[in-house]
Amino acid sequence: MPPRPAPVYDYIIVGAGSAGCVLAHRLSADSDVRVLLLEAGPNDTHPFIHMPAGLAKLVQRTDVNWNDVTAPEAALDGRTLWWPRGKVLGGSSSINAMCYTRGAPGDYDDWAAQGAQGWAWADVLPWFRLSEGNVRGADALHGADGPLTVSDLRHVNPLSRMFVEAAQQAGLVANEDFNGSTQAGAGLYQVTQRDGARCSAATAYLDRATRARPNLTIQTGAVVSRVTFEHGRATGVVYATGRGAFHQPALREVLLCGGTINSPQLLMLSGIGPAMDLRRHGVQVVHDAPGVGANLQDHLDICTLVQSTRRISYDRISDAAVAWDYFVRGRRGAGTSNLAEAGGFWRSPLAPDARPDVQFHFVPAMLDDHGRKRLPGDGYTLHACFLRPRSRGRIRLVSNRVGDRVRIQANYLGDAEGFDLKMMVECAKISRTILGQSAFDDVRGAPIFPARDDLSDAELEAFVRAKAESIYHPVGTCRMGSDDEAVVDPQLRVRGVDGLRVVDASVMPTLPSGNTNAPVIMVAERAAELIRRAGDA
Repeated sequence: MPPRPAPVYDYIIVGAGSAGCVLAHRLSADSDVRVLLLEAGPNDTHPFIHMPAGLAKLVQRTDVNWNDVTAPEAALDGRTLWWPRGKVLGGSSSINAMCYTRGAPGDYDDWAAQGAQGWAWADVLPWFRLSEGNVRGADALHGADGPLTVSDLRHVNPLSRMFVEAAQQAGLVANEDFNGSTQAGAGLYQVTQRDGARCSAATAYLDRATRARPNLTIQTGAVVSRVTFEHGRATGVVYATGRGAFHQPALREVLLCGGTINSPQLLMLSGIGPAMDLRRHGVQVVHDAPGVGANLQDHLDICTLVQSTRRISYDRISDAAVAWDYFVRGRRGAGTSNLAEAGGFWRSPLAPDARPDVQFHFVPAMLDDHGRKRLPGDGYTLHACFLRPRSRGRIRLVSNRVGDRVRIQANYLGDAEGFDLKMMVECAKISRTILGQSAFDDVRGAPIFPARDDLSDAELEAFVRAKAESIYHPVGTCRMGSDDEAVVDPQLRVRGVDGLRVVDASVMPTLPSGNTNAPVIMVAERAAELIRRAGDA
């Protein structure tokens, strides 16, 4: 018998992370449009994905995590840094700490000023509101009816409340809404949770009704190796599953939603990237695009750890007790915690404008090496990251095979002026100041990292080089703009070819001042409208 012809799809979405879930939901709402959503990882059925505190148990699970690492970082004592990225329906929104932050309005005005017309704050705010289902209700800055549920934490550790008090004692104002009229201050994070469970992009946008649509096909365990082209237009993708390899045509567009690492890799494997690099790996050049893989940015983070004299942290909490409260008592107790319960935004003395330039995440437990290394006793951890780094890195192919992960050269602290290192020292200093306030007097034990409270600036620089890690916010490798070096235009269309867009964190010209999940969902919401308009034209 002759092989059955491939089904016909209007749109192929590569990657079912945050952006891919949004596009699948919005585009398939038109029953006349057929959509194929391809995801390399599995379905999001693991219970630790849906129990918020289960994120601590997901750290070592490579079945839902791409488990990437950087190349040796010269300014960080030659260390390789771990970059966990979601490999599952929902992508990184299924394994992250659920903090809902948008960044500062000036971040998006900067995008527009850099050539991303249509992406200024006034342009993007309606798309944030459209996506948001905030339990506090709607107002001029918030939505209440969107698919992405945003909630207040059900359970807060006493240490997290001590942090909020200590931050105020150190001079930060109290702030109950980091996405409100001002970002600066300290408080408890709102989280992407619904009724005490994680509300990932898959939960929010691929609900039962969406998954049941006859015009939407979701294929997990599908690894896309290249986009195919004819006469300069994307015509489909080649992908493999456990059943074999397939070429799937797309009638309208191919939409890459693989994220800051996978989207530039797939572009380069498909012949769009720096021509010399592509030829070196035996890839036929479709379009010479030097910007693909460049402009890599990430938030570098330094942790200050202190022992607790009271056993109230999450370090030795009983897994059985957590499970009982969560699964038996109806999503109660510590199982509903996102672990990074409290935090804030601070404007340092080195800030060039009015925006805060440091973000805090407070965790009522001792976290070393991303929580992969357990320390004895009880304690607490204060993360601090510089929000607008000047260093830029790059992603490069290592071969022409999709199974070979790319080389990630983040180039942390690599700016010529050394400003990023100065800011990381500021992060370490303000962390020490906050944790030294009287709010912690009843629980403060010995310092763990750094081991002394009286370090000089030079010693703090050495501490940063030895211990700083990623806080998992890579962006920028398929930069959006209007110049010749931009990878995509302001409509997110890949320059130099037709029928191909990138929709994910890789298109961001610069980092938002905060966690990146909410901005990615906003980008996808706006992209869905751009795609629909193009389809109707």
